[in-house]
Amino acid sequence: MPLCLHCEEEDSVAAVGEEALLPVEKVLSDAATDKQISELVVPCGILGCNWMGAMKIREDHRRTCEQALNPCHFGCGQLVMRKMLADHLRNGCTKANLRSSCHQTDACSDHQNLAVVSFKEDGCRFSRIGCSFQGEAKDREIHETDALGVHMRLLLQHVKKLKACLHPAGDDVKESFTEGDVSTRIAFNPMPRGFVEGEFLSGLPLYEEGMPWRNLSRRTEGVSLLETKLHVFENIVSVLSKEMAASRQRFVAFRGQRGLDQDMIRGLELKIADLQRCLVQKDAALGKLEQRLHASGEASYNGVFLWKVTDVHRKSYEAVCGKINSFHSPPFYTSRYGYKLCMRIYLNGEGSSKGSYLSVFLVLLKGDYDALLPWPFAHKMTLTLLDQNDGEHFTNTIHPDPASASFQRPVGEMNEASGFSRFIPLTKLQSPKYAYIKEGTLFLRCVAHASS
Repeated sequence: MPLCLHCEEEDSVAAVGEEALLPVEKVLSDAATDKQISELVVPCGILGCNWMGAMKIREDHRRTCEQALNPCHFGCGQLVMRKMLADHLRNGCTKANLRSSCHQTDACSDHQNLAVVSFKEDGCRFSRIGCSFQGEAKDREIHETDALGVHMRLLLQHVKKLKACLHPAGDDVKESFTEGDVSTRIAFNPMPRGFVEGEFLSGLPLYEEGMPWRNLSRRTEGVSLLETKLHVFENIVSVLSKEMAASRQRFVAFRGQRGLDQDMIRGLELKIADLQRCLVQKDAALGKLEQRLHASGEASYNGVFLWKVTDVHRKSYEAVCGKINSFHSPPFYTSRYGYKLCMRIYLNGEGSSKGSYLSVFLVLLKGDYDALLPWPFAHKMTLTLLDQNDGEHFTNTIHPDPASASFQRPVGEMNEASGFSRFIPLTKLQSPKYAYIKEGTLFLRCVAHASS
């Protein structure tokens, strides 16, 4: 991890006389911290430079900073700012002026001879430095693409000759000269003014824009920059890998929690289904209680029951259509703890009397006190259809038959009905002469007489 000079001095002072707990070579870099540090905004640090930027590109800037002090290439001993180096080599450097005066004439004459050589229509552009290809323009383009390596070697030999001309044996300049620093050497070697500005080499392949060798130094710098970026990307990938591992753990935990939640939801759904079944049962029980309460409110316990039948015309129409043939009255009792009975009425008749008579029957129901009562049922029952104008009432009497199953103790909820299928003709019931039906309502009265 990079440290500033102040921190390094403090660490060195604090570590005096103390044994290091962990060797430096075993210290591992924290990618996340390195990334944060590399993105800090810092100044250039060179006197006179106002550049501000991220720390990760600071070194790249300082390698090309115009305010940086560099020693003279010819060993004159002076430190010159990079932006003033070219002017120093042309005007201020004593050693550069001596060398340029000695070799200017020979170098200029050689390059002028090369400059005046014109291209042949059928020759390669590198023919002036040793390529022997001859052909048409189309073939020449293919040749220049395929023979790039040969041209580079010829060009290197030509540059070496230029170097030998500009730096004779015995000079104190470094002799290494490779393809990677050709452009750098050409840029900083002392040459005649016209030679530096391109008057002599303007026609040479050395200064032609399309030649690949001019990009070698740029590619080297590009590779260095890419390596720096690659290191940054590796750190980013490391951080992202840690985040992905943490996200994977959270996802696994979320999936487990999701399974628990689903189990809880299924349990709650089962409980809700049970509650719904209980509610249905409670509703049914409540409905029965309401019916019993309603029936107990209308029930009679003295042996006399008056039944008010409403909506007679609508119910008669439904009986004619076959929707509802009959309906029952509320239950009533012969006494407080006596027999339980109800009446059944067919407004359109029943059986063979259907369509011509009103049918009325008596039904013996299963009661709460049947075990204490004498059986079979022996009470005489009188059924009366009341005239609502106090006119002629229509009456019929039922005499129980001890042998009939209708008057035995009920086994089910009710016994078979017993009564009159031809109680009263429909013509008489609906006749305006009688007021049996008034405003859609009729009244039936049942009276239980004491048993003989």
